[in-house]
Amino acid sequence: MPNYLTTTSTILCPHGARATLLTTNTQVFANGSPVLLESDIHPIIGCPFTLPGGKPSPCIRIEWSAGSTKTTTNTTAPLVKNSIGKCYNAENALQGVAIIANTQIKVIGNG
Repeated sequence: MPNYLTTTSTILCPHGARATLLTTNTQVFANGSPVLLESDIHPIIGCPFTLPGGKPSPCIRIEWSAGSTKTTTNTTAPLVKNSIGKCYNAENALQGVAIIANTQIKVIGNG
């Protein structure tokens, strides 16, 4: 059974800042929390990353790929532990891959 990412998961940028986990999903839940979708974009606040030379370059968002291939929510794949979160700065430069710290297993659908 896949480990789903939900609004109560902990997801960090590669520099340790926490993502704010919001979703448009209102139908599929894991342990009472909405499951995140591949189409969701999650803001990051407080990334400390600085480029060599001292220029601040914090991660500001995570965009996702590789959602579940076994289930969908309104034709959109839910995020699972193996999903890939790409972290970007304000200049749209890729800064690394998100760190997924925890997930949920039990899923319940509404509707």
